[in-house]
Amino acid sequence: MTKKITAMGGGNAMPKVVLVGLKDLDVELSVICAMLDTGGSSGRLRKDYKILAPGDIRRAFLALANTSPVIENFFNYRFEMGELKGHNMANLFIAALELSTHNYEDTIEVLNKILDVKHRVFPITLEKSEVCAVLENGQTISGETNIDKPKHKEFSKIKKIYLNPPVQAYKKSLEAIKEADLIIIGPGDLYSTLAQILLCKGVKEAIKERKGKTVYVVNLMTKDGETNGFSVADFSREIEKFIDNELDYVVYNTNIPPSDYVLRFKEKHPELLEMARIDDKLSENKFVGSDLLAGNGDIVHSPTKLAKILMNL
Repeated sequence: MTKKITAMGGGNAMPKVVLVGLKDLDVELSVICAMLDTGGSSGRLRKDYKILAPGDIRRAFLALANTSPVIENFFNYRFEMGELKGHNMANLFIAALELSTHNYEDTIEVLNKILDVKHRVFPITLEKSEVCAVLENGQTISGETNIDKPKHKEFSKIKKIYLNPPVQAYKKSLEAIKEADLIIIGPGDLYSTLAQILLCKGVKEAIKERKGKTVYVVNLMTKDGETNGFSVADFSREIEKFIDNELDYVVYNTNIPPSDYVLRFKEKHPELLEMARIDDKLSENKFVGSDLLAGNGDIVHSPTKLAKILMNL
């Protein structure tokens, strides 16, 4: 029997790793996307037209697309000058679909047909909200991009994360969680991306009612302003707080590259700090460690390696 897998996340990591690795396997894949982006092209369109942020759902659709290179290049095109500078063609297309149809389900259906997507892609919510973080120094930060790229000068640990206002999760997303044989959370930014999905009303209840297992894929590196100094166990504990439930599995990387290798990668990604620290005496029944690196010179997950582990689970 074909297994049902539900993947939850946003940004670049989850689509390029989990979705690419699983899309051609014998699974029924449902993808639940973050929708509260406030930065870049997606954030600009959301602000200007009062629509849902298209960036994360766009990445999921393109990762699952079965179309020609010409169409793929068209949707990935980013304008470099004029009033459209910085905008991604797919973001503009999704925004125009939402504005013209006035129905997000119709928007999703059109994208499925054009990109020949064999799996299901859902927004986590159709309602408007902002991700907010309360720091240990008492400061409150509002907006996904302000958490993702902190502007405060001195680091202060995130004490609490919440949605303002609280929003209801999309009904079909909750159904996909309950029906899944395996629920995959991440990888992705802990507070600016994953939290906004897991904190939507109905999500933690759906996870508790699930028929299958939950697995969290830990980020390879810690991130400035969000997960400074985090270990594998720290990451998983925060996820368990969001879902008010214990994870069945936590998948993490065991291949720690030499320091000069990490430094070269950080030159391109200064927001990343260090490899996620591996705690002593992690339970082998729950924590699944393996070499997950792609081995291409960057510190990124291998879609093939990760897919193999997830299918074994």
